[in-house]
Parts: sequence; C-alpha cells; structure tokens
Amino acid sequence: EEAIEYLKLYLKKAKEVGDKHGEGNAYGNLGNAYQSLGDLKKAIEYHNLHLKIAKEVGDKHGEGGAYGNLGNAYQSLGDLKKAIEYHNLNLKIVKEVGDKHWEGNAYGNLGNAYQSLGDFKKAIEYHNLHLKIAKDIGDKHGEGGAYGNLGNAYISLGDFKKAIEYHNLHLKIAKEVGDKHGEGNAYGSLGNAYHRLGDFKKAIEYHNLHLKIAKEVGDKHGEGGAYGNLGNAYLRLGDFKKAIEYYNLNLKIAKEVGDKHGEGNAYGNLGNAYLRLGDFKKAIEYYNLNLKIAKEVGDKHGEGAPYGNLGNAYLCVGDFKKAIEYHNLALKIAKEVGNKYLEATAYSSLGCVFELQGGLPKAVEHYQASINLFDSLRLLLKSKDEWKVNFRNQHQMAYTGLWRVLVEQGNVDEALFVAEKGRAQALTDLMESKDEDFTVLKKKTFHQTLSFRQWKKLTSIFGLFPKENKFASLRLIADCPDDYHKSSGALLVGDPWVSEVTNSEGKKVLEQLEYAEKEVEMIGKILNITPITGRQATKREVLKRLSSVSLVHFAAHGCPETGEIALTPDLDRISTVPTEKEDYILTIRDVLNVQLRAKLVVLSCCHSGRGEIKAEGVVGIARAFMGAGARSVVVSLWAIDDEATL
Repeated sequence: EEAIEYLKLYLKKAKEVGDKHGEGNAYGNLGNAYQSLGDLKKAIEYHNLHLKIAKEVGDKHGEGGAYGNLGNAYQSLGDLKKAIEYHNLNLKIVKEVGDKHWEGNAYGNLGNAYQSLGDFKKAIEYHNLHLKIAKDIGDKHGEGGAYGNLGNAYISLGDFKKAIEYHNLHLKIAKEVGDKHGEGNAYGSLGNAYHRLGDFKKAIEYHNLHLKIAKEVGDKHGEGGAYGNLGNAYLRLGDFKKAIEYYNLNLKIAKEVGDKHGEGNAYGNLGNAYLRLGDFKKAIEYYNLNLKIAKEVGDKHGEGAPYGNLGNAYLCVGDFKKAIEYHNLALKIAKEVGNKYLEATAYSSLGCVFELQGGLPKAVEHYQASINLFDSLRLLLKSKDEWKVNFRNQHQMAYTGLWRVLVEQGNVDEALFVAEKGRAQALTDLMESKDEDFTVLKKKTFHQTLSFRQWKKLTSIFGLFPKENKFASLRLIADCPDDYHKSSGALLVGDPWVSEVTNSEGKKVLEQLEYAEKEVEMIGKILNITPITGRQATKREVLKRLSSVSLVHFAAHGCPETGEIALTPDLDRISTVPTEKEDYILTIRDVLNVQLRAKLVVLSCCHSGRGEIKAEGVVGIARAFMGAGARSVVVSLWAIDDEATL
C-alpha cells in the first residue's frame, strides 16, 4: 500500500510535466501493485490505461508489456481465453521489436495459461521455448524460471520424477545467481512435488526451507504460501490441529498484505481441515468466505473450487439437493472459463452424489461425461506415452465410480470392460507409439483368430483394433521359422533372496515374498520342473537359463516405474552398501541381450501395494522380452500383492 502511494505521487508528477512515457509506466506499475494485492479489477483498469498511452506515443515495448500484464491479470481471474489472447498480442509485439528476453517471458506466460487450461502438452511446448531463449541469451533467471514452470507442468501430469528433476535445476540456478526469492520458490515447488508423491515428511522439510528464506528476504507472499503448504502437508498426515494452525498463519499474512487471493485460499484450506475433522458446519462457513472473496475480486476461476467444496460438505451432511446444486455451479463456472479439467472433476463429483443418492442412471451419465473429458485431455498429450499413463493414474475416481455403479445395476460384463478400459488404452497407446515401422496386414490375418462377436466387442469397448497396421509384431511372429521357439523346458523363478538388498543409507528396501515361492512350486509340480527360488535365483543363473526354455515364469518383486525384476544379488557382493543394481536387477538391456526362444513369458511380479504400477514400465519390460524373441508375454497392468498372485 505504501508503494501504491509513491506510485500515485509519481503519476501525478508525470501528468503535471506532460511526461506520457512516465505516466504510462506509472499506470503499469500501479496495475502490478494492485495485482499483487489481489485487486484484479483495479489492476486491469490501470493496465488498460498503460496500454492506451503506449499506443498513443508509439511505445511498442510499453504496449507489449501492457498486453503481457493484462494477460497475467486475466489469467488470475480465470479468464484463460482472454489471457491467451493478450499473451499472444504481447508475443507478436516483442517479436516485431526483436526483444528476445520478453519473447521468452511471453512463451512462459502462455505456458502457464495453457497449464491452467489443462493442456499440459502445449504448456510444456511453450515452457521449452522459453527455456531455449533464456539459454541462448544467457538469461539465468529466465532459465531457472522456465525449469520451475516445467516442473509445475510435470506435477500436473503426475510425472513427479521429472518434476523434481526440473525443480532441482531451478534450485541450482537460483543458488548460482544468488536469487533467494527463486531459491525459496524452488524449495516450495519441490515440497509440492513430494506432497503429490505422498512423501509428506519430505514435503514439510522443503516447505520449511521455503519459509526460512521467505522470512529472511521479507517475502510476505512467499511466507504465507509456505504456511499454507505446510498446512496441506500436516492435513494429509492427519495432524488437523497443526494444519489449522498453519492455515491461520497463512490467513493472517494474507490479510496483512491485502492479498485477497491468498485470503480466499486460506479460508478454503481451513474449510478442508474442518471437513476432515467432521465439523461440517464450520467447513461450510469457511467455504462460503472463500466464495465471497472470489466473487469480490471477480475471480470466476476461483469461484469453482469453493462451489465444489461446498458440494462435498453438503454431501457429508446428507443434503443431496444442495450438494447437486453446488457441484452444478462448479460445473457451470468450469464451462464458462473453459477449464476442461475442472469440468471433468465436477462431473465426477456429481456422479458420486447421484450414486450415493441411488440415482444410478444419472450417476452413470455423469461419470461417463467425466471420463470423456479426461480422455479428451489425455489425447492432447498425443505421443507422450508416459504422460498419458501418469495422467490416467491421477484421475481414476470417475472410472472406479462408473464400474461400481454398473456392478450395482447388475451390468457386470460392462463394469469389467470399464475397469479395464483405462489400462487397455494405456497399453495400446504405448505399444502403437513405439512401433515406428508399421506393417499393413490383410484383414483375415487377425480376423481368423477371433469370432465376429469377440472382435466386435474388442472394437467397441476397448478400441484395440481401430487400425489394421497396429500389428507390426504379428509380422515378426509370422516370419519366424516353425522350429524357432523351444517346445519344452521351463524356467520358474520365485521369491529371489532380496531381504539383504540395501539402499545408499544401508537400509533394507525389499521383503521376501512367501507366496511367490509357493506359486512357482505349484507350477513346478504341474510341469514336473524344479523351480529356482531364494538364494539360487541369482541374476547370473537366470540369464544362463533364459534362452534354453519354452516357458519363463517370474514371481518376484517388480519395479513399479520400469517393470524391471529384482533377483538374488551376487552372493559374493551381497554385503556391499548400497547393493549395486547391476548385481540383482534384471534390466531391459539384460533381456534384450539374450536370444530368447520362449513361447510364453509370464511376469507375475508383486508390487506389495506400495505404489501404482506404471503401464509404461510394464510395456517396456514386456516389449523387451518380445524383442528378445519371446512369442507371447503375459503381464499385469496393475499392482498386485504377494498373496493375490498365488
């Protein structure tokens, strides 16, 4: 507020002496000041005055800057269409005047706008353009900012590993150039990434580092944000008292600095905490305060969240009518601002209400609408397979809700198709995109193996056969000599000795799988084959036998991200800390180096329920076995615990 007073004095002087450039700059700075306070209507008013003067005096730099600031203001308001329009006008002008620095910033702003829209592919494209320019002109601050934005985009996609990688690059640059503000933001972003990963203790560690720096440099906005993030982490840990304590600190700072957006968010977070505590009355009270502020500042986008939260709160008290009313308001806002992501979430929430109310046909309708929208967002990711899988894994509620309702309706077959559809989509996307050299097959090649009814069901439900040229692997099988694959022999690997495997801190990371050993023993009895288990199941022994058998069956730990298999380490090196991965992990490279003759490979790998199995990893290891010569590979696309595999 003090800064605003000085800027108004400067504006007055500029007007008195007829300094149009100074007057325009004052308007622009006042717009930025009001935007930082959350008064977006006033910010837009001042940025428009800046734009008007810049056009009058032919100040192209000023005109471009005003467009960029208007874009940021409209983005904060949730009017993303208008934000993109202004950012493109900014980009056009900075290109005309040859200002590479501001061109990079324009790309970054466009990336942020598309991220808010849910178009993560486009967001990443623009952030990469920003990064390239920043590197070209030696703009280290811009480079760091681009890394940070890329990290945020990958968080939205659920690719937390990549997000952490980019946020660490941002942190490294911020430290190099002495940018304490950027360093603090990088810590905060790393905290958010670990939060989404479910590592709340690590999230708290990073948010505390952000808080420390924000206090050191007097960044009140950053301090408030850090308190809010700490509250979120403690909320997820179930420490509601501590969460509320931090949310109140966030609220206090937001009020002190006049940050209306921050104040509204703090109210929303307090509502979430009281909802978890079961104090629904207080939760509704805070959600209404959040909504009131969003309306006051004209933040249409910000209205959507409290409407959705109010819908959830009224659902908790059993007021289905009000729950539906508020979720419909959230849906209306999402449609108005063009946010497909929020629209899909609103449909999913409505599906949940109708399901609990007993309105099963309406529940199916809304869950299906949600799935259609999430699938349309997924398609925007195009050939980026791992993005699609991560995105799908994050938004399972609509799929699980739909198959649950279908089961309740007695449509068990359809429910099964829905439950598997997401996995099938991920699998076919991944398989197709990695087959760069397609072979067009005659229709009879694959029609011969399926009855018409089976083929039609696969086509309509799973979409597995939209193109005849998806089956490059069929040509490989057809071209194999009849006697290529082994007709006898089996390699059965169960429960390798992994309990001594250690990480860099010397901690044991894997447990024995009691039922995996029983699994291969049962198969061994059927086939009259002795399985290799425990200490015998070394990587060396497995690689030695792989190429000489017709059947390969693994019942062992599998890596959720890569699909690679944990075997018994080299017994001579088992005491090494940490255990070297090449000693016990059967990697994709290892498999590809073996000339397989197996007709069937079964990967019955347990993930102990400790995390989501990633389809791109499963497909990677499955394709490795096929690429090495296996005729067929059977693999699960979901996490299985030890006993379930038996």
